[in-house]
Amino acid sequence: MLSMEMIGDARNVLDGVARVTPLFNAPAVGKNIYIKAENLQMTGAFKLRGAYYKISCLTEEERARGVIACSAGNHAQGIAYSATKNGVRSIICMPASAPLSKIEATKNYGAEVVLVDGVYDDAYNRAVALAQEYGYTFAHPFNDERVIAGQGTIALEILEQLPDAEQIIVPIGGGGLISGVAYAVKHLKPECRVIGVQAAGAPSMADSIRQGRIIELPSVSTIADGIAVKKPGDLTFALCRQYVDEIVTVTESEIASAILTLMETQKTVAEGAGATSVAAAMFGKVDTEKKTVCLVSGGNIDVSILSRVITKGLTKTGRITEITTKVTDKPGQLTTLLQRVARTGANIISISHNREDEKSEINSCVVSMVLETRNIDHVHEIHNSLAQAGYELLNR
Repeated sequence: MLSMEMIGDARNVLDGVARVTPLFNAPAVGKNIYIKAENLQMTGAFKLRGAYYKISCLTEEERARGVIACSAGNHAQGIAYSATKNGVRSIICMPASAPLSKIEATKNYGAEVVLVDGVYDDAYNRAVALAQEYGYTFAHPFNDERVIAGQGTIALEILEQLPDAEQIIVPIGGGGLISGVAYAVKHLKPECRVIGVQAAGAPSMADSIRQGRIIELPSVSTIADGIAVKKPGDLTFALCRQYVDEIVTVTESEIASAILTLMETQKTVAEGAGATSVAAAMFGKVDTEKKTVCLVSGGNIDVSILSRVITKGLTKTGRITEITTKVTDKPGQLTTLLQRVARTGANIISISHNREDEKSEINSCVVSMVLETRNIDHVHEIHNSLAQAGYELLNR
């Protein structure tokens, strides 16, 4: 059974293995906001804590059989690193859609990787089947007391680093991280709120808590691949019902904006799952009048999608905007439009001028522009300026 003694033991085992990650004030992110930077943990995510503690508790017989796990990437790396360090063979089932960087990192830590079509839950089913077939010891990524205890050590650090913390925002996938954090917080400082956050495209725990029973989503879709879980565990569901105060969700654009904000203002890289806590604070999903810790759970984002995430974040915050309008097909009309845009202070990144667009009349052209802008207010200023000049905004 999960206990504070188990979490204390996990901390002793992790001493010298897991980093005590920094906790720092982030006023540029929001009022009363602090960041607990588990993206700076060994292997790039909090998962090392639970994975290493789980491996350390295996019997000699279990070690000899080898360990198998399923993961979208971070638990995979944690198990691979921990198993190799302890001389244990590891097999990891990963979704074939997992970021290539996480797949390669898992291999580099010494694991044998089995790619499975689908999402995390498909990888889970394959891992369970292989464990039964070959006798491997299964290391569940979240529905396991030892794993949860390892994750709970983060709460001990937070309350030591910021004793007057009033609430902690924690990403939720299957629920192992928030179960450990909430259990420890409510035993040590019960008045401190613990708030979970999920991607709107994968709200399995939020929906389960709302309905009072474990549900399985038909599908999940989010850039936060680390928390793209269709179904929470029975153990984590029970712990969340008992110890978590509230669960909110954030959109893809909000996650992207949080990633961008962390890069720009804190000079730190977070993956989608890790940035959900910051997104919840930034976009008013949580009351940040209280002293609030955002647990940034990981930083293993695939560089191949980073540029797309940045573009989405820039668009959400009004730093990039696209405007489509029509001009009369006469000499000088495009120049007049561009001069008006220039007077607003916007910078044109790209422009398309199309005579044959279905939206245009015989004597007009459709002009689409991607603009570099300052913020949402600046976008509104441009819209108003063009509207006052008689331009019809086709994508407003």
